[in-house]
Amino acid sequence: MKVDILAFGAHPDDVELGCSGSIALSISQGLTVGIVDLTRGELGTRGSVEIRAKEAKKAADLLNVSFRKNTGFRDGFFTNDETHQLILIQLLRLHQPEIVLTNSIRDRHIDHGRASKLVSDACFLSGLNKIETSDEAGNNQAAWRPNHVYHYIQWQEIEPDFVVDISNFIDKKMQAVEAYKSQFYDASSSASETPISSKNFLDSVRYRAQNLGRLANVPAAEGFTVERTPIISSFKNFH
Repeated sequence: MKVDILAFGAHPDDVELGCSGSIALSISQGLTVGIVDLTRGELGTRGSVEIRAKEAKKAADLLNVSFRKNTGFRDGFFTNDETHQLILIQLLRLHQPEIVLTNSIRDRHIDHGRASKLVSDACFLSGLNKIETSDEAGNNQAAWRPNHVYHYIQWQEIEPDFVVDISNFIDKKMQAVEAYKSQFYDASSSASETPISSKNFLDSVRYRAQNLGRLANVPAAEGFTVERTPIISSFKNFH
């Protein structure tokens, strides 16, 4: 299945925290979106692989994405090497996205920056004809390189290169985030506290979107960094 946008996250919930408002907006505009989680989040302090999988499905259903996949890389220990790159190249060539969204270029969690570089490298390599891959049926895959790779913002306060107006989808974003009940603030939970389980962190997800929106003169926005200079086709489309 070809999609317009393919969103990658090192862990289930990365995509929701970083760019789920933009995904909801894109789908409302008729674009198709898929999500790929690189790990199952098995090293997470709270919850379990099974719980995270159910939460990820719930969030995907809320966002109405075309599909959600998990590559099963080792949480905390996957590497940016040929083996991992080829798996992502196969996915990129299978789904042929025009736009790829992926983890922050640097962040508190070591997997985030590593995933960012892995996905970026795989996007480049996927466009090289001499790298041969095949699909599950054994058919040779044609080279494919996305037109754009955008990195969403996570824990660190990174200045965005552009923001997306998600004013009409901030509530949908929060619903998708809160689908991960095992990970984020839950007053009834007795699980160990983590940096992301506090009420302050959950509130900050909305606050960040509102602050980015304030800077862009809209109610709420999500920020992204780019790998190459963006271009606009008309001043009329620039807000």
